[in-house]
Amino acid sequence: MRVITTPVMKNARSIVSLVSILLLASCAKTRVSEHADWGKYYQAQGIKNACFILRDNNHEAIHYYNKDRCIQRFLPASTFKIFNSLVALETVVAPDDQLVIKWDGVARRPDWDKDMNMREAFKVSCVPYYQEIARRIGKQKMQHYLDTTKYGNATIGGAIDTFWLDNSLQISADEQVGFLKRMYFNELPFSERSQRIVRSMMLREETPAYKLYYKTGWGVKPDNQRILWVVGFIERIQNVKEDKDAMNKSDVRLYPYFFAQNFDIAVSDTATKDWAKIRIDLVHQVLQDYGAMPK
Repeated sequence: MRVITTPVMKNARSIVSLVSILLLASCAKTRVSEHADWGKYYQAQGIKNACFILRDNNHEAIHYYNKDRCIQRFLPASTFKIFNSLVALETVVAPDDQLVIKWDGVARRPDWDKDMNMREAFKVSCVPYYQEIARRIGKQKMQHYLDTTKYGNATIGGAIDTFWLDNSLQISADEQVGFLKRMYFNELPFSERSQRIVRSMMLREETPAYKLYYKTGWGVKPDNQRILWVVGFIERIQNVKEDKDAMNKSDVRLYPYFFAQNFDIAVSDTATKDWAKIRIDLVHQVLQDYGAMPK
């Protein structure tokens, strides 16, 4: 269900929060649990405003840290590249993940300043590449898929190539998890092929015990705080038979867990630590704490 709000609705945020809570609890079998102890991982890094939400699909359970923030919407920043990729593939703006867009010659970052295909651009989170993708898709088609998918507040605003960066488009952590779960099971209004390709682009860690898929984001909120995102899912691998030599594909089971994390840092703190690494370390710590990732 999409929530429509107007400027005269003084309690719009509380209404959205209430609807989110109802959606989380809509399935009678779904259990919702708070984990205040997860806060220790963020506090150890000096982070005051953070949230983490995990959906354990295997046990129909939702686990979270900081409920109020989990249902609060923020700009998605580069996590929107998941959605942008889906639309590009579905509209054949990108026939596949090998679509090359030439570098425009503007020096920005060494890992961005070159010709690259979509898979490469996704991995290094190349903003100019995806801005060009959005321009090629166009506002009308992009809005259609935002509305059809019910992605956050589904708002583009003024510019087609910055709306996920300028606070026009906003989405909550619990909505991110719902979106990822639907993509994992090919339930979004996109072809199975498009969803499969994007899932494959999200794979960042692979071991015999698990596969970790995610996309990061780094944006500027209206209060000038920096918001850092990590959204994705992990597949815990379990071998059914102990005799590995006798195993085949049917003997390996994948148990998915979907997650979204975001937290704020002050502008003055951006250069004090390696936040790009810390945000991934925090995901590891929470997933290991829950048992979704082996230690």
